[in-house]
Amino acid sequence: MALRKKEGADLREQYPLYVEIGLVLSLALLIVAFRADLSTGEGMQVNMQQQETVDMKQIQQTKQKKKPPPPPKPPVPQEVPNNEVIEQKDRDFDASLDMDQSLGTQGPPPSKNEGEKEEKEVFVVVEQQPKCGGVKALQKKVEYPEFAKKAGIEGRVFVQFIVNEQGKVTSPKVTRGVHKLLNKAALNAVRKLDCKPGKQRGEAVKVQMSLPVTFRLR
Repeated sequence: MALRKKEGADLREQYPLYVEIGLVLSLALLIVAFRADLSTGEGMQVNMQQQETVDMKQIQQTKQKKKPPPPPKPPVPQEVPNNEVIEQKDRDFDASLDMDQSLGTQGPPPSKNEGEKEEKEVFVVVEQQPKCGGVKALQKKVEYPEFAKKAGIEGRVFVQFIVNEQGKVTSPKVTRGVHKLLNKAALNAVRKLDCKPGKQRGEAVKVQMSLPVTFRLR
């Protein structure tokens, strides 16, 4: 047979009573804690330091000025043939007018000096144009400046000149240039030309001509 505990040794007999007493005490403590006035009577003051104010100013955004476009390049002058004959007339603008002299007593105009030669007119178009060998003959006489070669300067120079009655080149000038070195070399080459004079009605006359001189680096 199973042995049973004595009445004094059974601890679980009063266990429910102890649990109920503990619950009642804990509830009583909670009620007292919620109803207790824990305030000390002195108000808590909080000192707030004044913050620094920042003055925000609106900055105006600057705009970058646009540079104006460069001016357009001038048009390249083009050589236009001129069929008009260039005439040079001597006019005396320094002559003074004598107001005391009567109008009907003027004598004949003074004659020209015997040693003074009348300047002949210069033609642009004649029956027989001067023969100077053309552009090929001119290019053979061109000396390319060394400085222009090293600097890589090249281009085409147009030279205008006059071939007189003896076939010599006179009054050369650059009508369209590239660089002063190339312009000078072109003028020197034109001066070396050997030309046959142009003729009008079988007579040798002065003729105005124009030739291009090309400077090109290979």
